Amino acid sequence: MRTIGVSGLKVAIQGELGSNSHMATVEMLGNQKDLEIIACAVSAQVLAKVVAGEVDCAVLPIENSLHGSVAEHYDLLLQLPVRIERESLLRIRHNVIAMPGVKLEEVRRVMSHPVALSQCRRFVAAHPEFEVMPFYDTAGSVKHLMTAGLRDVAGIAPELAARVYGAEVLVAGIEDHVENYTRFHLLRREGEGSDENVGVDKMSLAFAVEHRPGTLVAALERLASAGVNLTKIESRPVPGSPWEYVFYVDVRFDTAEKAEAALAALRQHCRMVKLLGRYRAA
Repeated sequence: MRTIGVSGLKVAIQGELGSNSHMATVEMLGNQKDLEIIACAVSAQVLAKVVAGEVDCAVLPIENSLHGSVAEHYDLLLQLPVRIERESLLRIRHNVIAMPGVKLEEVRRVMSHPVALSQCRRFVAAHPEFEVMPFYDTAGSVKHLMTAGLRDVAGIAPELAARVYGAEVLVAGIEDHVENYTRFHLLRREGEGSDENVGVDKMSLAFAVEHRPGTLVAALERLASAGVNLTKIESRPVPGSPWEYVFYVDVRFDTAEKAEAALAALRQHCRMVKLLGRYRAA
């Protein structure tokens, strides 16, 4: 079992090399020459590799400051034996990227992930000559145009994608909002990884309450009474039980005793509680 900061880690991400997940991985773990990043098509495949022990850990986005939460990843955190070991914040920058030597006036189509396209509406509106095409991945759009030799197509992707695939940035920083951040989680299989507690001040939990009036309010009151600070709450439907929900919360605490008190209080009140991870807040 390898720990964070030790070379030779295998890390799974959703998306292609050169993506924001790739950038977040490098920011959290360092640009080690023997850091092996495994690109996966879908998030379920990413965590399946973690659970099976095929990789040491995974990096997945959980929330974007403009687009909101990644609902699928909350569901996977509850379903699978994984835990959050670390979080990071990555500023998202979108760039127009094309084959070397291509000029912007030669571009007829732009491709990218739908979320990236929605965050660059002003740029797209200013160029009505572009045909806008949704694609499965930001960095994947650059990989595709380079592989296919498409000189009239540009991708909207991180600058890292240009370096990875040998492309060129035509226009940098085309995002509508400068304050655009994505929060990423570093995920391990349960029971593995570092037990380091230095600086730990944040905890993520999932819980379910009885489906009757006042139970959610009572659960949140118990967190407040334990002395922790609720910083986020998210709800996800329970499959097969219409209009019932699992609640996901992030809380901050200043002592381990308060975190334990919050956990104990929830467990006394809720029909299900899962600790998703304790870690240092980004």
